[in-house]
Amino acid sequence: MKVALVHDYIKEYGGAERVLEALTEAYPDAPIYTAFYQKGSPAYERFKHKKIRTSWVHYIPGFSTKLHSPLRFLAPMIWGGFDFSKYDVVIGSASWYVTKGFPNKGKAVEICYCHTPPRWLYGYKTSVEWQRFWPIKIYGMIVGHFMRQYDYNAAQRVDHFIANSKEVQARIEKFYRRDSTVIYPPVSLASSVQRLASSKTKNILNANALDARRSYYFIVSRIVGAKGIDMAVEAARKHGFKLKIAGATAGYYTGLKTMKETAPENVEFLGRVSDEELVKLYSGAKAFLALATDEDFGITPVEAMLCGTPVIAYHGGGFKETVIDGKTGVFFHESTSDALVKAVKKFEKMKIDPKDCRKQADKFSKERFLKEIKAFVNNAMKKK
Repeated sequence: MKVALVHDYIKEYGGAERVLEALTEAYPDAPIYTAFYQKGSPAYERFKHKKIRTSWVHYIPGFSTKLHSPLRFLAPMIWGGFDFSKYDVVIGSASWYVTKGFPNKGKAVEICYCHTPPRWLYGYKTSVEWQRFWPIKIYGMIVGHFMRQYDYNAAQRVDHFIANSKEVQARIEKFYRRDSTVIYPPVSLASSVQRLASSKTKNILNANALDARRSYYFIVSRIVGAKGIDMAVEAARKHGFKLKIAGATAGYYTGLKTMKETAPENVEFLGRVSDEELVKLYSGAKAFLALATDEDFGITPVEAMLCGTPVIAYHGGGFKETVIDGKTGVFFHESTSDALVKAVKKFEKMKIDPKDCRKQADKFSKERFLKEIKAFVNNAMKKK
């Protein structure tokens, strides 16, 4: 069975790229087709040893750094430039670059693993700041009108949809009028957890209850808009709790400088960290803060629970599918710093067993993901 993998582009490294990594494990001989890659980027360092096949826009100077967002209307020509007719299966990893509905696929079965219908097309908050400038906003509205039509038509050419959560499954039905199967993304820190479990941090990972060594709250995220990071900084200022934030900026976000300048001393910005360091940070935290109001799935709360760390989460999006209120974490229902402070105070009066957190996280293992993906693909081929 000849398989091709298709991904928006290879630049930032986040949840979608962790899914792509798992897909390359399931199908190690499959090439990765992508709009472009950026050498030296976090994602490129992960995939540079794979067979990467880029589109023609990869060779346009500046496209990978500044032009791919304003020239997003080129997506139909980008994906139309690839020939997938020699493959049996084409698996698209799709989010904001309309990576679906490939026209030149011959008899190949197309399976779309949908992280979400493009948020910018359907009124969801995005991390990009171009909406602030009215000439560009008008330009985006015009482009968006035609791209929504294209996105809908492309979705009708997909043979099978996989949604990464029930939240996204509902969006696929709403915007595309298509059915889908939910296969949750994989938690890919398991190997790092195993290595640390046999090291000097074993006593943290195997603790029966949260102890005094857990002295801070933790966030790991791309430092962009719509993630609630500024709200967490404000809550830390009001309540005085220690907060550590890992992650780097992406896209056109410019708020990090202001946050650093105005943040109190109890807030620490760590920048990008390795998986091993990330596991230590998860494991040493009192709780992980998951603050986006309409997260597609949200893999980081699951990673935190895998390390035995509970989650304080906004009651919305994919968080509702991963966190168990009162057992593996606490929900709050208003996206304000005051509501977050109340949730922190409530959490600090509770006792949550790390074993319950890890048990919940095990439901989202990479082994489970690989098994379900392979079974789905095989069944799709049988129905061909």
